[in-house]
Amino acid sequence: MTKMGNSENSATTPGRPAVTDEFEAQEESFKTLTREEAQKLREASPQVSPWSVLAGQLVAGIVVACVAWALTGRQSVGWSALYGALAVVIPAALFARGLTGKVWSMNPGTAVMGFFLWEMVKIALTVAMLFAAPRLVSMLSWPAMLVGLVVTMKVSWLALMFAARRNKL
Repeated sequence: MTKMGNSENSATTPGRPAVTDEFEAQEESFKTLTREEAQKLREASPQVSPWSVLAGQLVAGIVVACVAWALTGRQSVGWSALYGALAVVIPAALFARGLTGKVWSMNPGTAVMGFFLWEMVKIALTVAMLFAAPRLVSMLSWPAMLVGLVVTMKVSWLALMFAARRNKL
Protein backbone atom coordinates (compact mmCIF):
# COMPACT_ATOMS: atom_id res chain seq x y z
CA MET A 1 0.00 0.00 0.00
CA THR A 2 2.80 2.40 0.75
CA LYS A 3 4.33 1.97 -2.70
CA MET A 4 1.00 2.59 -4.34
CA GLY A 5 0.38 5.72 -2.27
CA ASN A 6 3.81 7.19 -3.15
CA SER A 7 3.51 6.47 -6.85
CA GLU A 8 0.07 8.06 -7.00
CA ASN A 9 1.31 11.26 -5.37
CA SER A 10 4.47 11.66 -7.42
CA ALA A 11 3.71 11.07 -11.09
CA THR A 12 0.01 10.61 -11.74
CA THR A 13 -0.96 14.29 -11.70
CA PRO A 14 -1.21 15.27 -15.36
CA GLY A 15 1.16 18.05 -16.39
CA ARG A 16 3.01 18.24 -13.10
CA PRO A 17 6.28 16.55 -14.12
CA ALA A 18 6.62 18.77 -17.20
CA VAL A 19 6.07 21.93 -15.18
CA THR A 20 8.49 20.80 -12.51
CA ASP A 21 11.15 19.86 -15.08
CA GLU A 22 10.73 23.20 -16.85
CA PHE A 23 11.02 25.10 -13.56
CA GLU A 24 14.14 23.17 -12.58
CA ALA A 25 15.68 23.83 -16.00
CA GLN A 26 15.02 27.55 -15.60
CA GLU A 27 16.56 27.53 -12.14
CA GLU A 28 19.68 25.81 -13.45
CA SER A 29 20.05 28.24 -16.36
CA PHE A 30 19.65 31.32 -14.12
CA LYS A 31 22.96 32.89 -13.20
CA THR A 32 23.49 35.78 -10.81
CA LEU A 33 25.73 38.41 -12.36
CA THR A 34 28.78 39.75 -10.65
CA ARG A 35 29.26 43.50 -10.31
CA GLU A 36 31.65 43.55 -13.28
CA GLU A 37 29.33 41.49 -15.48
CA ALA A 38 26.39 43.78 -14.63
CA GLN A 39 28.49 46.85 -15.47
CA LYS A 40 29.50 45.34 -18.84
CA LEU A 41 25.86 44.56 -19.59
CA ARG A 42 24.83 48.16 -18.81
CA GLU A 43 27.59 49.49 -21.05
CA ALA A 44 26.66 47.14 -23.88
CA SER A 45 23.00 48.23 -23.88
CA PRO A 46 22.67 51.74 -22.44
CA GLN A 47 19.28 53.12 -21.52
CA VAL A 48 17.62 55.53 -23.91
CA SER A 49 16.23 58.68 -22.35
CA PRO A 50 12.52 59.23 -22.98
CA TRP A 51 13.36 62.88 -23.54
CA SER A 52 15.55 62.06 -26.53
CA VAL A 53 12.71 60.03 -28.03
CA LEU A 54 10.34 62.95 -27.44
CA ALA A 55 12.81 65.33 -29.06
CA GLY A 56 12.94 63.05 -32.10
CA GLN A 57 9.15 62.97 -32.26
CA LEU A 58 8.95 66.75 -32.02
CA VAL A 59 11.50 67.21 -34.81
CA ALA A 60 9.58 64.75 -37.00
CA GLY A 61 6.34 66.60 -36.30
CA ILE A 62 7.88 69.93 -37.27
CA VAL A 63 9.29 68.41 -40.46
CA VAL A 64 5.89 66.93 -41.37
CA ALA A 65 4.21 70.28 -40.74
CA CYS A 66 6.75 72.12 -42.93
CA VAL A 67 6.42 69.54 -45.70
CA ALA A 68 2.62 69.71 -45.55
CA TRP A 69 2.72 73.50 -45.73
CA ALA A 70 5.23 73.44 -48.60
CA LEU A 71 3.34 70.81 -50.62
CA THR A 72 -0.07 72.45 -50.33
CA GLY A 73 0.95 76.09 -50.03
CA ARG A 74 -1.67 76.48 -47.31
CA GLN A 75 -0.59 77.57 -43.87
CA SER A 76 -3.65 75.95 -42.25
CA VAL A 77 -2.52 72.51 -43.49
CA GLY A 78 0.88 73.01 -41.86
CA TRP A 79 -0.71 74.10 -38.58
CA SER A 80 -3.05 71.12 -38.71
CA ALA A 81 -0.14 68.70 -39.15
CA LEU A 82 1.78 70.42 -36.35
CA TYR A 83 -1.24 70.19 -34.06
CA GLY A 84 -1.48 66.47 -34.82
CA ALA A 85 2.16 66.07 -33.86
CA LEU A 86 1.64 68.06 -30.66
CA ALA A 87 -1.32 65.81 -29.81
CA VAL A 88 1.27 63.04 -29.53
CA VAL A 89 4.26 64.89 -28.06
CA ILE A 90 2.55 66.84 -25.26
CA PRO A 91 0.75 63.83 -23.69
CA ALA A 92 3.88 61.70 -24.12
CA ALA A 93 5.95 64.36 -22.35
CA LEU A 94 3.48 64.39 -19.48
CA PHE A 95 3.62 60.57 -19.40
CA ALA A 96 7.44 60.58 -19.33
CA ARG A 97 7.52 63.24 -16.62
CA GLY A 98 5.05 61.30 -14.52
CA LEU A 99 6.95 58.03 -14.81
CA THR A 100 10.34 59.52 -14.01
CA GLY A 101 9.13 60.76 -10.62
CA LYS A 102 10.55 59.18 -7.47
CA VAL A 103 7.17 58.02 -6.15
CA TRP A 104 6.68 55.51 -8.95
CA SER A 105 10.12 53.91 -8.60
CA MET A 106 9.74 52.85 -4.95
CA ASN A 107 8.77 49.26 -5.71
CA PRO A 108 7.50 47.20 -8.64
CA GLY A 109 3.85 47.48 -7.58
CA THR A 110 3.84 51.27 -7.57
CA ALA A 111 5.80 51.29 -10.83
CA VAL A 112 3.11 49.22 -12.55
CA MET A 113 0.37 51.33 -11.00
CA GLY A 114 2.13 54.50 -12.11
CA PHE A 115 2.55 53.20 -15.63
CA PHE A 116 -1.16 52.47 -16.00
CA LEU A 117 -2.20 55.72 -14.34
CA TRP A 118 0.03 57.90 -16.54
CA GLU A 119 -0.92 55.91 -19.64
CA MET A 120 -4.59 56.68 -18.94
CA VAL A 121 -3.74 60.35 -18.43
CA LYS A 122 -1.83 60.34 -21.74
CA ILE A 123 -4.72 58.76 -23.64
CA ALA A 124 -7.29 61.11 -22.06
CA LEU A 125 -5.20 64.18 -22.91
CA THR A 126 -4.68 62.98 -26.49
CA VAL A 127 -8.42 62.45 -26.96
CA ALA A 128 -9.17 65.84 -25.38
CA MET A 129 -6.68 67.54 -27.71
CA LEU A 130 -8.27 65.87 -30.73
CA PHE A 131 -11.73 66.99 -29.65
CA ALA A 132 -10.45 70.54 -29.11
CA ALA A 133 -8.69 70.68 -32.49
CA PRO A 134 -11.55 72.25 -34.50
CA ARG A 135 -11.80 75.08 -31.98
CA LEU A 136 -8.06 75.69 -31.69
CA VAL A 137 -6.89 75.38 -35.31
CA SER A 138 -8.62 77.62 -37.82
CA MET A 139 -9.54 75.85 -41.05
CA LEU A 140 -8.45 72.52 -39.62
CA SER A 141 -7.42 69.90 -42.16
CA TRP A 142 -8.28 66.56 -40.59
CA PRO A 143 -6.18 64.51 -43.03
CA ALA A 144 -3.11 66.68 -42.38
CA MET A 145 -3.67 66.51 -38.62
CA LEU A 146 -3.98 62.72 -38.75
CA VAL A 147 -0.83 62.43 -40.89
CA GLY A 148 1.06 64.55 -38.35
CA LEU A 149 -0.32 62.41 -35.53
CA VAL A 150 0.48 59.04 -37.12
CA VAL A 151 3.96 60.00 -38.38
CA THR A 152 4.88 61.41 -34.97
CA MET A 153 3.66 58.27 -33.21
CA LYS A 154 5.51 55.93 -35.54
CA VAL A 155 8.77 57.86 -35.59
CA SER A 156 9.37 56.92 -31.95
CA TRP A 157 10.88 53.63 -33.20
CA LEU A 158 13.37 55.55 -35.33
CA ALA A 159 14.15 57.88 -32.45
CA LEU A 160 14.84 54.87 -30.22
CA MET A 161 17.06 53.30 -32.87
CA PHE A 162 19.09 56.47 -33.47
CA ALA A 163 19.41 57.22 -29.76
CA ALA A 164 20.67 53.69 -29.05
CA ARG A 165 23.10 53.90 -31.95
CA ARG A 166 24.36 57.30 -30.73
CA ASN A 167 24.92 55.86 -27.23
CA LYS A 168 27.05 53.05 -28.67
CA LEU A 169 29.36 55.45 -30.52
